[in-house]
Amino acid sequence: MSGNSFGTIFRITTFGESHGVGLGVVIDGCPAGIKIDEAFIQSELDRRRVGQSKVTSRRDEPDKVEILSGVFEGVATGAPICLIIRNKDADSSKYNNLKEVFRPGHADMTYQKKYGIRDHRGGGRSSGRETAARVAAGAIAKMVLGNEISIHAWTDSIKDIHCSTIDLEEVEKNIVRAADPIAAKKMEECILAARKNNNSVGGVVKIRVKNAPIGLGEPVFDKLDADLAKALMSIGSVKGVEIGGGFALTKMFGSESNDAVSKETGEFASNNSGGILGGISSGEMIEISIAVKPTPSIIQEQTTKNIHGKIVPITIEGRHDPCICPRIVPVAEAMVAITLADHLLRNRASKI
Repeated sequence: MSGNSFGTIFRITTFGESHGVGLGVVIDGCPAGIKIDEAFIQSELDRRRVGQSKVTSRRDEPDKVEILSGVFEGVATGAPICLIIRNKDADSSKYNNLKEVFRPGHADMTYQKKYGIRDHRGGGRSSGRETAARVAAGAIAKMVLGNEISIHAWTDSIKDIHCSTIDLEEVEKNIVRAADPIAAKKMEECILAARKNNNSVGGVVKIRVKNAPIGLGEPVFDKLDADLAKALMSIGSVKGVEIGGGFALTKMFGSESNDAVSKETGEFASNNSGGILGGISSGEMIEISIAVKPTPSIIQEQTTKNIHGKIVPITIEGRHDPCICPRIVPVAEAMVAITLADHLLRNRASKI
């Protein structure tokens, strides 16, 4: 299986399965001399971990990170950094009835057809648990970026409930990670109602990057927005990415969509481009939205096919999130951080 690596200079390779011994990541290209804060890596993993609230899966994983290589006395040596997170609470018995059945909305059928074999326990490699490795790598990417470049994500909507205000101080104060405390309560109620009805819901997560320097991005095929879109679309359950105004720009005239410069301030009067022009960061705030589909694992009986092509009923057991958005927030931040760290290092060779 290829496709487990991402990045050019700051390059990550994740490994492991949902119900295996553990999972982890090898980071190649982290500059020597970067201070590695293990407590910060753990705090980022704690934001993503299961069992953290009543709107997440009840699987209880501590997600304790272990640094196996590439760090000496708290500093990156320039050698590959290997991080591992061991599985402690996998219950594979809930998946015994799925050995020959494909779950609707999952990668079961496509993995089986492509490889002729699949790990049916929790989805194996296709499980959302793989994102723990990304979050660990993203924490180190944030250390490479430094404190000046800030990345903040939040749940902007769940189903048809939207944030009316954006207060980033509120994001870690509520269990749905919304930027609006009033909307957060309604979102929580919506998620819990879906869980009570053996169902699930999706939503939109937004990401903002402040103080990204001008010049990140490599035209033509490695545009910054193209790489950000790939990074975020690689997260399971993400089905759409918008940069800046996104699809709303299709309803505007050019005179409206262009980010003209204000005569009074000399600054851009709008940011419909989302901080990226011609695939290169403009110095404005980078703004991204991602569409997160409802969790495909639901307890309601559905109809599917088995490996013999027979149509059969299926009821999915196990412990699953009724909404993935709250836990995708730190994953989205991580993938943006990894992309920016890679382009920051690449940009050093852009001119003499």
